Amino acid sequence: MLCQECQKRPANVHLTQIINQEKKTRHLCEQCAREKSGFTFQAQKPFSIHSLLPGLLETEAIPAGTAETACKVQCEQCGLTYAQFVKIGRFGCGSCYNTFNSRLCSLFRRVHGASLHAGKVPARAGILFKIKRGIGEQRRQLQIHVNREEFEQAAVVRDRIRRLEQELAGGGQDSGP
Repeated sequence: MLCQECQKRPANVHLTQIINQEKKTRHLCEQCAREKSGFTFQAQKPFSIHSLLPGLLETEAIPAGTAETACKVQCEQCGLTYAQFVKIGRFGCGSCYNTFNSRLCSLFRRVHGASLHAGKVPARAGILFKIKRGIGEQRRQLQIHVNREEFEQAAVVRDRIRRLEQELAGGGQDSGP
């Protein structure tokens, strides 16, 4: 598509204005957009997906005094160092996961919010699975309350477990309040 202003250069700036619920779109080249609209463009190097992981790893805080040893950590199987991994963003072999495990956990927590993958359950097929997962979580809570000798809270959790188990026995059908 050519610039609607000069009709010479390719349009790479697309301006959309909405005035009184009327939408107007203009397709301009960078030069015409700069001249007519007063926009300024800063030259940026294009985003590369390959730079995403190394960028995240470079911002990782390394405790004082351990920067040298962090760069010297090396996979015994392929010889890849942590510094090389940060630079290229890829592992050399499967053993690298074990070698760099301690540093990966903090990265996964920053990127995903957790270092353990819990997975997803399809909505239609997952009702029973969600109930089982809920029972497991409630049993962990029950154990915590029992260990702390919080018996009233433990009784409430026990009752929740029983309701979930009844729901599970009924095939996941909600029996109401």
